[in-house]
Amino acid sequence: MNKFLLNLMLISSVILPSQGKAAEDFVYADFALHTRTLASSCAACHGTQGNAVTFNAEFDATSLAGLDKAYIVQRLTDFRSGARPATVMHRHANGLTLEEIHQLADYFSHQKKVKPYLPVSQTLKAAQDE
Repeated sequence: MNKFLLNLMLISSVILPSQGKAAEDFVYADFALHTRTLASSCAACHGTQGNAVTFNAEFDATSLAGLDKAYIVQRLTDFRSGARPATVMHRHANGLTLEEIHQLADYFSHQKKVKPYLPVSQTLKAAQDE
Protein backbone atom coordinates (compact mmCIF):
# COMPACT_ATOMS: atom_id res chain seq x y z
CA MET A 1 0.00 0.00 0.00
CA ASN A 2 1.17 3.48 -0.80
CA LYS A 3 2.82 5.22 2.19
CA PHE A 4 0.76 8.37 1.51
CA LEU A 5 -2.53 6.41 1.68
CA LEU A 6 -1.44 4.65 4.83
CA ASN A 7 -0.64 7.99 6.53
CA LEU A 8 -3.94 9.45 5.34
CA MET A 9 -5.85 6.51 6.80
CA LEU A 10 -4.04 6.80 10.13
CA ILE A 11 -4.64 10.53 10.39
CA SER A 12 -8.30 10.31 9.35
CA SER A 13 -8.93 7.51 11.85
CA VAL A 14 -7.93 9.89 14.64
CA ILE A 15 -9.55 13.08 13.38
CA LEU A 16 -12.78 12.07 11.66
CA PRO A 17 -14.66 9.72 13.98
CA SER A 18 -17.03 11.30 16.46
CA GLN A 19 -17.74 8.02 18.20
CA GLY A 20 -16.11 7.85 21.56
CA LYS A 21 -16.68 11.53 22.24
CA ALA A 22 -18.70 12.19 25.34
CA ALA A 23 -22.13 13.70 24.86
CA GLU A 24 -20.95 16.66 26.93
CA ASP A 25 -18.37 17.48 24.25
CA PHE A 26 -21.23 18.32 21.91
CA VAL A 27 -23.75 19.74 24.39
CA TYR A 28 -21.31 22.13 26.03
CA ALA A 29 -19.20 22.99 22.99
CA ASP A 30 -20.55 26.55 23.05
CA PHE A 31 -18.90 27.24 26.38
CA ALA A 32 -15.19 27.92 26.42
CA LEU A 33 -12.90 25.47 28.16
CA HIS A 34 -11.99 28.15 30.71
CA THR A 35 -15.65 28.61 31.68
CA ARG A 36 -16.25 24.86 31.96
CA THR A 37 -13.12 24.56 34.10
CA LEU A 38 -14.35 27.31 36.43
CA ALA A 39 -17.77 25.64 36.58
CA SER A 40 -16.21 22.30 37.48
CA SER A 41 -14.74 23.87 40.62
CA CYS A 42 -18.32 24.66 41.72
CA ALA A 43 -19.30 20.98 41.52
CA ALA A 44 -18.04 20.07 44.99
CA CYS A 45 -20.95 21.97 46.54
CA HIS A 46 -23.33 22.77 43.70
CA GLY A 47 -23.11 19.42 41.91
CA THR A 48 -22.23 18.32 38.41
CA GLN A 49 -23.42 20.94 35.90
CA GLY A 50 -24.97 22.81 38.83
CA ASN A 51 -27.31 20.05 40.04
CA ALA A 52 -26.73 19.89 43.78
CA VAL A 53 -27.44 16.77 45.81
CA THR A 54 -27.92 17.27 49.53
CA PHE A 55 -26.66 14.52 51.81
CA ASN A 56 -26.67 16.55 54.98
CA ALA A 57 -29.53 18.56 56.50
CA GLU A 58 -27.01 21.07 57.93
CA PHE A 59 -25.60 21.87 54.50
CA ASP A 60 -27.99 22.66 51.67
CA ALA A 61 -26.18 23.86 48.56
CA THR A 62 -28.24 25.63 45.94
CA SER A 63 -28.69 23.97 42.57
CA LEU A 64 -27.46 26.43 39.95
CA ALA A 65 -28.70 24.58 36.87
CA GLY A 66 -31.41 26.46 35.03
CA LEU A 67 -31.38 29.53 37.26
CA ASP A 68 -31.80 32.93 35.61
CA LYS A 69 -28.50 34.40 34.45
CA ALA A 70 -29.19 37.81 36.03
CA TYR A 71 -29.99 36.12 39.37
CA ILE A 72 -26.67 34.25 39.38
CA VAL A 73 -24.74 37.40 38.42
CA GLN A 74 -26.45 39.35 41.21
CA ARG A 75 -25.72 36.68 43.83
CA LEU A 76 -22.06 36.37 42.86
CA THR A 77 -21.52 40.13 42.78
CA ASP A 78 -23.25 40.42 46.17
CA PHE A 79 -20.89 37.76 47.56
CA ARG A 80 -17.96 39.67 46.06
CA SER A 81 -18.98 42.99 47.58
CA GLY A 82 -19.89 41.51 50.95
CA ALA A 83 -23.54 42.57 50.57
CA ARG A 84 -24.54 38.93 50.96
CA PRO A 85 -22.99 37.11 53.93
CA ALA A 86 -21.39 33.72 53.30
CA THR A 87 -19.06 31.19 54.81
CA VAL A 88 -16.96 30.50 51.71
CA MET A 89 -18.74 31.97 48.67
CA HIS A 90 -17.26 35.44 49.18
CA ARG A 91 -13.79 33.88 48.75
CA HIS A 92 -14.79 32.09 45.55
CA ALA A 93 -16.50 35.18 44.12
CA ASN A 94 -13.51 37.41 44.93
CA GLY A 95 -11.36 35.12 42.79
CA LEU A 96 -13.52 35.74 39.71
CA THR A 97 -13.46 38.65 37.29
CA LEU A 98 -16.79 40.24 36.33
CA GLU A 99 -16.42 38.63 32.89
CA GLU A 100 -15.96 35.21 34.50
CA ILE A 101 -19.03 35.79 36.68
CA HIS A 102 -21.08 36.53 33.55
CA GLN A 103 -19.65 33.48 31.78
CA LEU A 104 -20.47 31.21 34.73
CA ALA A 105 -23.97 32.66 35.01
CA ASP A 106 -24.54 32.03 31.31
CA TYR A 107 -23.18 28.49 31.62
CA PHE A 108 -25.31 27.50 34.61
CA SER A 109 -28.44 29.16 33.24
CA HIS A 110 -28.16 26.87 30.18
CA GLN A 111 -27.80 23.65 32.18
CA LYS A 112 -30.76 21.31 32.47
CA LYS A 113 -32.09 21.00 36.00
CA VAL A 114 -32.10 17.34 37.02
CA LYS A 115 -34.00 15.96 39.98
CA PRO A 116 -31.47 14.54 42.45
CA TYR A 117 -31.43 10.80 42.78
CA LEU A 118 -30.12 9.13 45.89
CA PRO A 119 -29.95 5.35 45.99
CA VAL A 120 -31.75 3.58 48.80
CA SER A 121 -29.47 2.83 51.74
CA GLN A 122 -28.45 -0.79 51.98
CA THR A 123 -26.90 -2.91 54.69
CA LEU A 124 -24.03 -4.94 53.34
CA LYS A 125 -23.44 -8.42 54.73
CA ALA A 126 -20.03 -9.99 54.77
CA ALA A 127 -19.82 -13.44 53.27
CA GLN A 128 -18.04 -15.83 55.57
CA ASP A 129 -16.25 -19.00 54.55
CA GLU A 130 -17.91 -21.98 56.15
